[in-house]
Amino acid sequence: MKNSKKQKPVKSNKPLGVRINRYKGFYIMFLPVFVFAIIFCYLPMLGIRYAFTNYNGIKAPTFTGLANFKRMFEMPGFWSAFTNTLQISIIKLILTTFIAVIVSIFLNEIFNLHFKKVVQTIIYLPHFLSWVVTASLFSLILAPTTQGLVNSFLVSIGVLQPDKMIYFLGSSKWWRGAYYIINIWKETGWQTVIFMATLAGLNTELYEAASIDGAGRWGKMYYITLPALKNTILTVLILNLAKVMNLFESAFVLQNDAVLDTANVLETYIYYQSFNSGAIPNYGYTTAVGLFKSLVGCVLVLVCNHLSKKVREGRGIV
Repeated sequence: MKNSKKQKPVKSNKPLGVRINRYKGFYIMFLPVFVFAIIFCYLPMLGIRYAFTNYNGIKAPTFTGLANFKRMFEMPGFWSAFTNTLQISIIKLILTTFIAVIVSIFLNEIFNLHFKKVVQTIIYLPHFLSWVVTASLFSLILAPTTQGLVNSFLVSIGVLQPDKMIYFLGSSKWWRGAYYIINIWKETGWQTVIFMATLAGLNTELYEAASIDGAGRWGKMYYITLPALKNTILTVLILNLAKVMNLFESAFVLQNDAVLDTANVLETYIYYQSFNSGAIPNYGYTTAVGLFKSLVGCVLVLVCNHLSKKVREGRGIV
């Protein structure tokens, strides 16, 4: 019998220049991505030094040590934005992932391939809309007038009175619920593609064996489909958790002055402090807030990655 041991990859002894020349096509394809990462991801990191200075963009920066961080922790507006960021981002992440998993499982149960592709296309299309277009669309749908689709429907079935329509995007009570629904509508299709790709590689013999054992459709979904998605769900959560603190565009285009107490997040807080504070901005302070935001995001990713390893190893979280 042939040896079934895995063979170790053979390390090439050819000079680096020869190897680069051999695979130059791949390096050329990679070059634009590399340049983009250097310019937009790594060079801006040099600006971290301004977090320890007082800098208004006109005069030369003056070193202030940790004064900006001390001011940040003393500002009530910062803690409100920080809490809002964590609450909105984490709840949004959980809801969109959960809905995407449910939709993927049910799509996987559709046997008509043509119908499945049509449904996938319909739920995936909103992902291509910009947040500005999405905000404009839902501002009309949720408008507190007779032209607002939701309020008109609620009035027609007697839930609301014509003179007491709800301004969903202008009420602190309703804004977050509307925000989560809009995000689910826009982003579920994208995550569904990832989960469907995992299910496409699932061995169909598992379902056939389950049918022989007497498992019904719900049993197959619970014992085969869901376990197959476990690692993908963890991967999606980790990747999205890295962006938990980077919440700006979706919140910015949907918020207004009436809901800032519940809708203002760290990145919009930085924006208002930099460009709409009514005073000479201190870019050192806003840089300090951005640095703190990045550190918190890094810690969240490391913690989630550690917990996911425990889950994959079957040890549980505790």
